[in-house]
Amino acid sequence: MKQILLCRHAKSSWKDPGLVDRDRPLARRGRRDAPRMGRELARRCIRVDRILCSPAKRTRKTARKIAREIDFPRRGIVLVEEIYGADSGMLLKLIRAQKKKYHHLMLVGHNSAITELANTLGDLDIANVPTCGVVGFSFAVERWEDVRQGCGTPLFFLYPKLLARQSD
Repeated sequence: MKQILLCRHAKSSWKDPGLVDRDRPLARRGRRDAPRMGRELARRCIRVDRILCSPAKRTRKTARKIAREIDFPRRGIVLVEEIYGADSGMLLKLIRAQKKKYHHLMLVGHNSAITELANTLGDLDIANVPTCGVVGFSFAVERWEDVRQGCGTPLFFLYPKLLARQSD
């Protein structure tokens, strides 16, 4: 059995229009939402044994803030250049290349690839995974290379506004 969490980076800042896209930091809302999402994952006893992350600043910061809340070591976050700018097919290829020893992956990336991959893996119809949204899946496979379109069982779809509503 394998599990994956697909996470879109938290809300990024557009304050400095001169910044290169991959250098954009998190906005105040993103800095608030990422730890909140991490706490929710911890509350649900979600385990992760490998985090794959785009090298963009906003994805790195999102991954670090979530990792801190789920007691995942920061040094265990693997920056993968191919995630930045990837389409859903490239992300699936990356997932399928993971070693068998990993059972619980988290992939922190960008839209539209995260939404498209979530829809592909679980035959879902999500219009948009919001910033800092996380979609969880389980797979009845022993090897990542056996993950295919439609073979994922959706576990949850969490996003900051949903968590805020639940806490009211």
